[in-house]
Amino acid sequence: MAQRNTWQRERVREALTDAAGFVSAQSLHATLRDENTGIGLATVYRALADMASLGDADSLQSPEGESLYRACTSPGHHHHLICRSCGLTVEIAAPDVEVWARATAASHGFTQAEHVVDVFGLCPDCTARRQTTERDRRGAS
Repeated sequence: MAQRNTWQRERVREALTDAAGFVSAQSLHATLRDENTGIGLATVYRALADMASLGDADSLQSPEGESLYRACTSPGHHHHLICRSCGLTVEIAAPDVEVWARATAASHGFTQAEHVVDVFGLCPDCTARRQTTERDRRGAS
């Protein structure tokens, strides 16, 4: 059954597109609440779930287990590099991962295998900031 594209769903879509990196439903709802939209948390959850199922949003589990969402900018299957500090996200193609996933599944008799790969680390800017901070601490000792 097709979902109606209500103004509330459209506003959730716009807020997700405006968000920097992956955000939680609660964080997105807080933004919408601060704008006095009157959009409820349940509506935000439903809209995000629908967007993810349609491929309009990427969804992942944070290292803490929370569901996070991001407006999808690449059509088709892809993976992400995600900065643990600032949330910068880079969509990547990973052909070696695709080959490995198919071969590993096949070696265990699995067919129609699907996978999700998200790599968390520190982006170049956050790495440089951390190194500067550590260097400053060592110099102050």
